[in-house]
Amino acid sequence: MLDFSPLLNLPLIAGGVIAAAIFLYVLLDGFDLGVGLLFPFAPSEECRNKMMNSIAPFWDGNETWLVLGGGGLFATFPLAYAILLPAFYIPIILMLLGLIFRGVAFEFRFKSKGKMHTLWDYSFHFGSLTATFFQGVLLGAFVVGVSVKGRTFGGGPFDWLTAFSLMTGAALTFGYALLGATWTILKTNGKTQEWARKAALYSLLYVALFMGLVSLWVPFLNDRIFIRWFTFPNLAYLSPIPLLTAITFISLYHSLLKKQELKPFILAILLFTLGYLGLMVSLWPWIVPYEISLWQAAANPKSLSLILLGVFFLLPVTLGYTVYSYYVFRGKSSHHYE
Repeated sequence: MLDFSPLLNLPLIAGGVIAAAIFLYVLLDGFDLGVGLLFPFAPSEECRNKMMNSIAPFWDGNETWLVLGGGGLFATFPLAYAILLPAFYIPIILMLLGLIFRGVAFEFRFKSKGKMHTLWDYSFHFGSLTATFFQGVLLGAFVVGVSVKGRTFGGGPFDWLTAFSLMTGAALTFGYALLGATWTILKTNGKTQEWARKAALYSLLYVALFMGLVSLWVPFLNDRIFIRWFTFPNLAYLSPIPLLTAITFISLYHSLLKKQELKPFILAILLFTLGYLGLMVSLWPWIVPYEISLWQAAANPKSLSLILLGVFFLLPVTLGYTVYSYYVFRGKSSHHYE
């Protein structure tokens, strides 16, 4: 079996792949979950059809990155998987149920009429809301950290349920709504686009509020995070992150007022990128905060070599297919079923 461990920092590379997969999932599935969150508030059935058709070619493919993130964690960091999964069983199951219900509603909506059509519309919304909220809860619970005894989870089944995790659940809901609204601005026109622009402005206000709250709260969750952000020279090195975040908020707000189409979506992605970067800086190098590092949880070097060799060939194919699908289905969405 090939073993590249003497030449490469395999745990760091594997951690980077998983972090990238989770980030791509948040961005790509984030905007279509955001469309689901906004769905029942659209001004007309024609608007809802445009919104649905705008994500129809992408929504199921976007979830590929969630599978890569979860499966990759199991394969490359089995100790972290064995600790985190029992800690988060309940929110993970609820999130998956939301995704499943949403997928069913998506398919059935196109084949139903009348009251059943309305029922599946709301099912699509509530499935998206459930999946989004519990993804945010999972994020918050992960940042708070879990109880570890030896090499196992040492807490209870509801340790994930904290004020911080509930707050991050609400925060991600508005964050995805912003992504969904800016995507709708890009992919639609007319009345749908104007309504989406108002929804984006409304969502942006809450995203700013929650990002500020998270930024103030996280450093007090653990002394090491506080020291990392608020001691010199780190304070100087890391100051560009909050500064760029503030500039991005202002730019996004102005782009919405100027009725631009592509720029709001790009800036919303940049906003998520900066938030994700800030969390990575806060949590480095823990894969089970604040107990187990990447290197402590990593699989055997020979196993990592084999897994990463497969990723080296498969990841470009997946990325290529994703980019190509977005290229093929570029342009504005129709209100007709496709």
